[in-house]
Amino acid sequence: MAEPTPMMRQFLEIKERCKDCILFFRLGDFYEMFFEDAEIASRELELVLTGKDCGLAERAPMCGVPYHAALSYIGRLVSKGHKVAVCEQMEDPALAKGIVKRDIVRIYTPGTVTDEQMLSQKRNNFIAAIFEFRNMYGISAADITTGEMYLTSLTVGSTYNHLANEIARFTPSEIIINAQAQSVHKIKNFASTLGNSYVATLSEDLFDYENGKSHINDIRLNGDAKTSYQQLIKDELAVRACGALISYMEDTQKMHLSNQITATHYKVDEYMAIDAASRRNLEITETLRDKNKKGSLLWVLDKTVTSMGARTLKKWLEQPLIDVDAINDRLDSVAELKDAFILRSELRELLSGVYDMERIAGKITLGTCNARDLVSLRQSAAKLPYIKETLSGCNAPLLKTLCQETDGLEDIWELLDKAIADDPPVLLKEGGLIKKGYNQEVDECREASVNGKTWLTELEAKEREETGIKNLKISFNKVFGYYIEVTKSYLHLVPPHYVRKQTLVNNERYITDELKKMEDTILGAEERLTRLEFEVFCQVREYVLAQADRLRRTASAIARLDALASYAETADRENYCRPDILSGDATEISIKDGRHPVVEKMNASGDFVPNDVLLDCNDNLLLVITGPNMAGKSTYMRQVALMILMAQAGSFVPASEAKMSIVDKLFTRVGASDDLASGQSTFMVEMSEVANILSNATPKSFLILDEIGRGTSTFDGLSIAWSVLEYIAHTLKSRAMFATHYHELTELEGTVPGVKNYCVDVKKKGDDIVFLRKMKRGGADGSYGISVAALAGIPKVVTLRAKEILQQLEEQEDKNSSRKSRAKSKSVQHAESTENQLDLLSFTANSVMQDEIISELKGLDVQSLTPIEALNILYRLHQKAEKRI
Repeated sequence: MAEPTPMMRQFLEIKERCKDCILFFRLGDFYEMFFEDAEIASRELELVLTGKDCGLAERAPMCGVPYHAALSYIGRLVSKGHKVAVCEQMEDPALAKGIVKRDIVRIYTPGTVTDEQMLSQKRNNFIAAIFEFRNMYGISAADITTGEMYLTSLTVGSTYNHLANEIARFTPSEIIINAQAQSVHKIKNFASTLGNSYVATLSEDLFDYENGKSHINDIRLNGDAKTSYQQLIKDELAVRACGALISYMEDTQKMHLSNQITATHYKVDEYMAIDAASRRNLEITETLRDKNKKGSLLWVLDKTVTSMGARTLKKWLEQPLIDVDAINDRLDSVAELKDAFILRSELRELLSGVYDMERIAGKITLGTCNARDLVSLRQSAAKLPYIKETLSGCNAPLLKTLCQETDGLEDIWELLDKAIADDPPVLLKEGGLIKKGYNQEVDECREASVNGKTWLTELEAKEREETGIKNLKISFNKVFGYYIEVTKSYLHLVPPHYVRKQTLVNNERYITDELKKMEDTILGAEERLTRLEFEVFCQVREYVLAQADRLRRTASAIARLDALASYAETADRENYCRPDILSGDATEISIKDGRHPVVEKMNASGDFVPNDVLLDCNDNLLLVITGPNMAGKSTYMRQVALMILMAQAGSFVPASEAKMSIVDKLFTRVGASDDLASGQSTFMVEMSEVANILSNATPKSFLILDEIGRGTSTFDGLSIAWSVLEYIAHTLKSRAMFATHYHELTELEGTVPGVKNYCVDVKKKGDDIVFLRKMKRGGADGSYGISVAALAGIPKVVTLRAKEILQQLEEQEDKNSSRKSRAKSKSVQHAESTENQLDLLSFTANSVMQDEIISELKGLDVQSLTPIEALNILYRLHQKAEKRI
């Protein structure tokens, strides 16, 4: 029976510990992959698949990559959803007895990568953990590169939709969930909408409460430490998720992380709730179609000059506030910076010189920072005293707070300025890390090394003169060390004390006793210098590590300052106004000359038509908006939603005047497509989104509903739209904008309290139409569908034929209406002439029909029916009655 070689046996033992990973197994200067790992890697990385005899019955499939280029290959695998375990040689092969000791030193996963080339600078890379228990959820999300973590829970009454909406807030690149959770398959489907997030199921043991509690004892908590700790410990679901997430991250990094994490424990109602569909529909951080930043709200507002600020701005837009005081704190700061052009310009100039201190601090705590990171930190620290001084004259409370939280880091700057070279290498064991004058021993070793090289230069000149070999030169390689090289045309001049070491095509290489003695001195000095520089660098890094809390606190202040300055810069450039945030029981949303921030920016001609809006929970509760396609109904509704979101995120808004009461939840039902992954049709997706809105909206919510019911037949669609509109007005009492092509809905104004009709103004010129983009009171006087088709480029022959068909259909409808009217008149006359006669058959049929309807109505559980179910039953009974008549 074939036995694996010692090396292959070692590989198989280590692979057993990371079955779900592609194992990069270090062999000399290469990382090798075997068996299925090799097959996957060769396919994903386009590597040549070879084989290796490892003592097994068949050659093992194998492929490999050079160790110095491994990071780029690992990044490509991780970006495609794979986990990669890196197995290193733990001892010098030259000194090892038997097989070299090897072990896993790092596991790369989509949510735990820390290397810059695998990360986006302007967005967090979150990993989320979910603990599910009886339709209750504990949620933890963390960014390992910045050390920030967020914890919350969804308790009794929560649904999977609530979970999906909360996870969408973080857009994690990786999700871990307990194996016994019922929502695993749903989470995997949902993850595909987040950009194909990697989903892993882990054992229940990892979600143990005591495990979570032990980790929480080490982490730092935002807010009052004692109060925050007591509140968090009581949240068992969040504690379990937290423990699992930290354990998982520590396993990937192979180090203790709890004391490097700063956690925020929050409740979901502390921020505006935006469901996952609305995040996509409103294109807050990326476009719906191609997932690009350009064309999103973030693209318009992001004028940040630091990576930290860009990430903070993105988080603010994804998590709008509902606390009026906190919103006004941001708005006060934006107002002051907007009106102080010189101050803002100076601050932005200073901020542009600040590097990513959050991630540098993260690399320091993870032990992965190099000398260039410390140079970046030094250059950033040099700007901090000036930023602090510039901020000191500001009056806004939040700006004053940021000034206080900004540490000048003078001691860190002084140390790094004295110790770290200005242009150090990337690798830490190549030397060149430490400045001259910082460490005496390093200086002595460096001088010995330099003097030795000077001696070599002098020896080369002396040998040329004594031998007469004009092109004699002294060179070095790792195999022979230092040697004297002589071309063959001068071999007759080589002195006898030269010892030949190598013969080449055009020259010979020699050594001498004198050269070998000096080689030992020079190489010994260089090796000692490299070792000493690394030791001194580690000492400097340890000092900075001890100041990690100061670094993170300052980085957070700088990030928020940059985000506020970005808001102010945008407001100044784009002529935005400060919204008046109403407190208490106010329900008004009043906007004058509102504009869509993205459409306005994308519109190169700059002729965006502004519009007003007035919403409240009284006479202007629900706006029914009619008008032709392409006229601007959707743009109008979305701009209102985006302005509400912007205001509560602390930004100025594109309007001449705005008053905003707080919105607790923002819902949109705009557009839909088949969800093939879950087997849902367009109409089913639409109805699911509507059901989510009707189940979760409150009187403080704001709803956008665009073309409800268009995915089914006309009468079904109209009935559903009508019923939904009534339910919102009578039951939910949520402020809403309702765009529709069902002109029959305009009849609800005056009959349903709070309903107001608006339409997009259109100017007609013969058969052509011009969209004026201006909203006006009242309903539209037509759909203009054929005219819109012509504008869209439909061939003229098709639109002309469409007009003919439309005319025929309208004439047929008129005839049917006339015929029905005459039939009704005859029926009435007949009834009057025979009112004293009874039709036994009719009486019997009607009685049976009435009994059936009564029986079905009595069997209904009215309290448990949803509006949609009630509407479907009513429609079926109506159809049954019509057939009997």
